[in-house]
Amino acid sequence: MKQLLWLLFIFPCLGIAQDKPQIKFGGALRFNYIYSSWKPEQKQQGGDFMYDMFRVNAKASYLGIKLNAEYRLYSDEFGGGVLKQGWLSYSFNENDQIHIGLTQVPFGIQQYNSHNWFFNIGYYIGLEDDHDIGVKFIHEKEEGFNYQIAFFKNAEAIAFGGNSDVSYSRYSYDVSSMDIDGDGVLDYRNKEINQFNFKFNYKLNHGDFRHQMGAYAQYGGLYNLDTKEVGSHHGYGVFYELDFKKINIKSELLHYTKSPKNPESERSELFAMAAYGAPYLVASKADMATLAVAYTLPVNWKPIQSLQFYNDFGYIKKSAQGFADSYMNVTGIGIAAGHLYTYIDFAAGKNHSWLGGNFIDDFAQGTPDAKWEARFNINIGYYF
Repeated sequence: MKQLLWLLFIFPCLGIAQDKPQIKFGGALRFNYIYSSWKPEQKQQGGDFMYDMFRVNAKASYLGIKLNAEYRLYSDEFGGGVLKQGWLSYSFNENDQIHIGLTQVPFGIQQYNSHNWFFNIGYYIGLEDDHDIGVKFIHEKEEGFNYQIAFFKNAEAIAFGGNSDVSYSRYSYDVSSMDIDGDGVLDYRNKEINQFNFKFNYKLNHGDFRHQMGAYAQYGGLYNLDTKEVGSHHGYGVFYELDFKKINIKSELLHYTKSPKNPESERSELFAMAAYGAPYLVASKADMATLAVAYTLPVNWKPIQSLQFYNDFGYIKKSAQGFADSYMNVTGIGIAAGHLYTYIDFAAGKNHSWLGGNFIDDFAQGTPDAKWEARFNINIGYYF
């Protein structure tokens, strides 16, 4: 850790870098139309058209050190203002760089294991587009062997103090606390600490075919705020991604286990996670499989430039006896028109907290006879 920090600050002094600062700002404004099968009032009103989020992106570079940050403003109901990412970087050469700060965890297909607005099912248990605070080294090139090595001190933290519970106002799903019985006292009070990640992949380009395959693993601690003991968590998996002309295919197989040192009164096969202003329970041990397929069709329908047709499927098989598995499938179209991008999605789920059923328990024990529920969603975003 000390060596990585030393390298971050000393290498700019040894190389040749730009002599003038460069700063670039961007952002997005998005709105959602929602029609949900499990909400009778919404169906009676013909759905809801609502504000999604406003974000500001900032990039800067000077003397070889770069900044990349993104701040998002959701409604108060969904967590309010959150920092999605914010990191400093330095490139040693065209293939090697180091990041420090709130940066993406190298776990699974990056940047996304999906094509739709909802992501794939792994996002909802902290295994897609997760961002934590730490140091990451990246070796990446267009073809051949690539790898990432990272150490994350903790998930994004807002309150100082070792006894502080994880805030629900966050973009990434992370281990947290929650009040199970409504007595005003938080339960399952765990937080992620001292996590190591390793990912490698191999890229092979042959004519119109571009292959990417690899494996990844992570191991870290879970500090329980009640018992003051440190449990552990780990995960590992493999992935394959194919690009062939206008077709993209993403696939993953992974396993995760959470082993917190909870009080005896709390179930060991459950833990709490939170994001977007609300927590829920998740099964402590499970396997996951995903398959996402997309076809991009260029068009010349001014202002529309392309249509991307996709279907993203995800499945979580829980290990605990009596726990019902979770499913998610999103079929949709992405419409690109200059700076305007629109997702038209039909998202269906079973034992999925954000797609009907029981929000608190769907990703944990779930319901054996749960029905498939669906949400028709149109997300309109202007990106600048």
